[in-house]
Amino acid sequence: MIKPLIGILVILVISCGITLAGSQGSIEENGLPLFLICASVGFILHWIVFVPSFILQTEHYFDLTGSISYVSTITAAYLFHPDMSARGLVVCVLIAIWAIRLGSFLFLRVKRDGKDRRFDEIKTKFFRYMFTWTMGGAWVFITMAAGLAVITSANQVALDGFFYAGVALWVLGFGIEIAADRQKANFRRNPQNKEKFITVGLWSLSRHPNYFGEIVLWLGIAVVALPTLEGWQYVTLISPIFVAFLLIKVSGVKLLEKSGMERWGEDPAYRNYVASTPSLVPFTRIKNIQ
Repeated sequence: MIKPLIGILVILVISCGITLAGSQGSIEENGLPLFLICASVGFILHWIVFVPSFILQTEHYFDLTGSISYVSTITAAYLFHPDMSARGLVVCVLIAIWAIRLGSFLFLRVKRDGKDRRFDEIKTKFFRYMFTWTMGGAWVFITMAAGLAVITSANQVALDGFFYAGVALWVLGFGIEIAADRQKANFRRNPQNKEKFITVGLWSLSRHPNYFGEIVLWLGIAVVALPTLEGWQYVTLISPIFVAFLLIKVSGVKLLEKSGMERWGEDPAYRNYVASTPSLVPFTRIKNIQ
């Protein structure tokens, strides 16, 4: 019980620090920075949905709650901002497109599979599960912190090279993520591939191309945001770093690499795939992440 509570406290302290930094150049609504108001949306929604999810012992609505949190956050920003810049509007649209696509994809996948194995143990323990849902709220806020700084900013900056370069990065990353997810879904739908690992398409260039795409698209959002940031707002550039850290070291690559070795570690073909295929960045020779 102690560790999850400490974890929740750490998450909230870090999130509060980023909120204070990002609020520096934010417009205000009823005396409160709009950045602060938007930062709280994801946490509130995750805590609300956590209660019935724990009671019913289900993880089916975790990813869907994340998607709804992203869309709700940018909707609140749009509604309360009296004069959002073109840059901010574009960031709203990019985040909404990504969140709706990924949230619906993950929700339908867990419904089809019946469960998400990552939650088998933790969903039975109240504080560990609460930590996971709190982390979900933090994921929403911190990943979009740089974008949120643009969306809520009082600083109007004309569209420039940073904007177009950032949008190009977002399109590249989004395209990679969609292609990788579709290739894996098609692979799994083939009965002949049951219990096999995928090595075709983008998965021949990277063992986790979907995560690579996600990191690239959030880097794109940070690049779009860069010209509008002032003073402590530069702290919000932690967004793509946070995404990369979680996907590589916490929830994504690390867990899947471990699971893969447990399932196919004795298979010479899998060991050769791991040895010859970059873990994340295509066309590099990154060794297996332990």
